[in-house]
Amino acid sequence: MNPAITSWKDKRVWVIGASTGIGEACAHLLVDGGARVAFSARSVEKLAATTANTPGAMALPLDVTDSAAVAAACKQLVAEWGGIDLVLVVAGGYNEMRADSFDLALANGLIDLNLRGVFNCLAPVLPQLLRQGTGGIGIVASVAGYGGLPKALVYGPTKAALINLTESLYLDLHPKGIAVYQINPGFVDTPLTAHNDFEMPALMTAKDAAAQLVDGIERGQFHIHFPRRFTNSMRLARLLPYRLYFWLIHKVTKL
Repeated sequence: MNPAITSWKDKRVWVIGASTGIGEACAHLLVDGGARVAFSARSVEKLAATTANTPGAMALPLDVTDSAAVAAACKQLVAEWGGIDLVLVVAGGYNEMRADSFDLALANGLIDLNLRGVFNCLAPVLPQLLRQGTGGIGIVASVAGYGGLPKALVYGPTKAALINLTESLYLDLHPKGIAVYQINPGFVDTPLTAHNDFEMPALMTAKDAAAQLVDGIERGQFHIHFPRRFTNSMRLARLLPYRLYFWLIHKVTKL
């Protein structure tokens, strides 16, 4: 559904959310493949540490909730590189929340980070890609966006919105020669999942997740999801009638 990528040599890649987890692992994997990679995240210290002594890596601190900062970073990259071949928006957060503990401030903060933050990235990136007539954008959503889940009262809807968003982007951008990647990880061992107090089926390392993400992009896939034995079961569950779906989720999660 997208053009295959046979080599990362000299590709200009911007990874937003590259200080920890999947984003950091992806950024380093792409550097190892020969790409020029801009690592972006809020923490100046973490970015400096992860890009130290890494040829081909650039530390570009920003907060995705600050639209002006994202626009300035994009302008800086284009001025230095002359264009961008791939943008990966990995930045996001998670707050456990259920109906009996709803917190509006936390909800709005998560919406700002997970959803509005992505739109803040699209605002400068889309015009640049359209001017180029080439390149691509990948957005990390989540298996939690496939259907409602316990403890994901706000997180799940933000990720469902990103799934819908990437579908719309594909319809608009594919005819113009621009690649779009919808990325739905299952449970990955990152700081976001470290505090989960429930069983996480098919938990994988950030390094393994990054390898599958990059492999999906290289293959030109639109829908990149992993680990498939888990994500495919969630996709199938979504096809069930609601009575069966709710029963299955309660049984599996014990929540």
